[in-house]
Amino acid sequence: MLKKLNQIINIVIGSFVGVFIGHGIYAFWDYRTHCDLYAMQSAPWYTSVFVYGIVMLIFVAVAVIAKLIIRKNIKKEK
Repeated sequence: MLKKLNQIINIVIGSFVGVFIGHGIYAFWDYRTHCDLYAMQSAPWYTSVFVYGIVMLIFVAVAVIAKLIIRKNIKKEK
């Protein structure tokens, strides 16, 4: 049971990292194609990438802590 939970957490971590990379690529592409729209904003174009990065780091940190707890419990079972 704990090994399946560990695999699910690996998938969640990979998903968060994938969404972050995808959003970063899309934000860069959107900036390159619509420069005028971003020139009107007071914040730089990469602000949303930073926000996604911070949220991703928080979720990944929580997932890594959960993985460490699961690893500790797996070792206790053996």
